[in-house]
Amino acid sequence: MSNAAPNSLPYAGIRVVEFTHMVMGPTCGMVLGDLGAEVIKVEPLKGDNTRRLLGSGAGFFPLFNRNKKSLVLDLHTPQGKEAVLKLIATADVVSENFKTETMQKLGLDYDSLKQLNPRLIYVSLKGFLPGPYDHRTALDEVVQMMGGLAYMTGRPGDPLRAGSSVNDIMGGLFGAIGVMAALKARETTGLGQKVESALFENNVFLVAQHMMQFAVTGQPAAPMPERISSWGIYDVFSVKDGEQIFLAVVSDTQWDIFCKAFSFDDLKADPRLPSNNHRVRERSWLVPELRQRLANRSAAELAEVFEREGLPFAPITRPHDLLDDPHLNATGSLAPITLPDGECAGQTAPTVLFPFTLDGQRPGVRLSPPRLGEHNAELLGELGYGEAEIARLSGLT
Repeated sequence: MSNAAPNSLPYAGIRVVEFTHMVMGPTCGMVLGDLGAEVIKVEPLKGDNTRRLLGSGAGFFPLFNRNKKSLVLDLHTPQGKEAVLKLIATADVVSENFKTETMQKLGLDYDSLKQLNPRLIYVSLKGFLPGPYDHRTALDEVVQMMGGLAYMTGRPGDPLRAGSSVNDIMGGLFGAIGVMAALKARETTGLGQKVESALFENNVFLVAQHMMQFAVTGQPAAPMPERISSWGIYDVFSVKDGEQIFLAVVSDTQWDIFCKAFSFDDLKADPRLPSNNHRVRERSWLVPELRQRLANRSAAELAEVFEREGLPFAPITRPHDLLDDPHLNATGSLAPITLPDGECAGQTAPTVLFPFTLDGQRPGVRLSPPRLGEHNAELLGELGYGEAEIARLSGLT
């Protein structure tokens, strides 16, 4: 399914065993899997609960679990525990995002596993790094609220979470970066190590620019809807037929081009507007004036002018509209997967690939998100189990 040969990917030959659910943990494994690692998702007999989510969670499992194999084991039985330890003995990386005490009770915490395999890299994805808050239960929305992101996104007095699982996804990305660093270090030391990534600290990194603004200027950052823009024109405009479009003019050169394109000679000559900083100071009347002048033009007409003149603009797009985006489809940003669960099981759907290329190619989909226990026979057979033992470990007898 992928254009890239599996053995040409940078982490081909690396085996990852993951105990993950929801978004943060699976994202970490997805990164490593997309880059060539063999990622084995260990699930309970009933499967990862994320497989059964509805509503806004319905896309979690199929998006974040591609390029993985599914192994079903009951880790609360001696036989299941023995099998998973045999598997971990063959692994380079273990990834988990359960409560610390859960992994400790199973004997699958880092201190236990490093005795089995000193070369093992163990990535733990949590709500908080060790400290005063690490006993709390965290969710993406929790850390957005306590970490300043919801304050910055919403209007004053109306904190609002960002419209994506930004901390879960980025926390998984940082976990994968930590694994990459640990793999590099192992080449020198021969030893593995524990890597930790956390939602709260990730969120704080996202708002660090606003923290630094205060440190530098002494002025607290205003929420984004109320901020003083750095640019004279940097706004969403409501135009003909109730449409909306984002338009920006962020330099003096662009201002000259903009005024010429729309024959706004009076604005170009206005002594109050000679530079971007002057236009920022005059936004209180300038932006309403432009809204009035552009209101009778269609979004398509404005987009045509801005694109022709090389000025920044954007349609206001809903996420599902991107499935038909000509640029995404032309550049191979979307790839088909086979859905593993629910009423849509067996159907094909597009998934979004990582936003970078390696030697001109996007890391693609080698394996669709796995059906529950799809790889039990393959993986347990590699560990030396016979058919009858595999059936028992898989909960089939």
